Amino acid sequence: MIPADLKHIYWRSRRGLTELELKLVPFVRDCFHSLSDDEQALYEKLLDWEDVDLYDLLQGRIASDDPLVSELVEKIISYDGVL
Repeated sequence: MIPADLKHIYWRSRRGLTELELKLVPFVRDCFHSLSDDEQALYEKLLDWEDVDLYDLLQGRIASDDPLVSELVEKIISYDGVL
């Protein structure tokens, strides 16, 4: 069973852009539990971004000045859905 807060994060990872959802949902399902508390909090902040901006970040069209954001984005990008 998924804890209620993780269900909420999973639900928030479902996005209007299919391409974004296809990257975020498997990452949350398979990797969120292994992130540090700080990374989990940062992931939740990323979910506040507009879909287009978050998609551009994951596509490398824009970059973050925050190295922690860049590191988390790299983890999301590099996850291919296979454990």
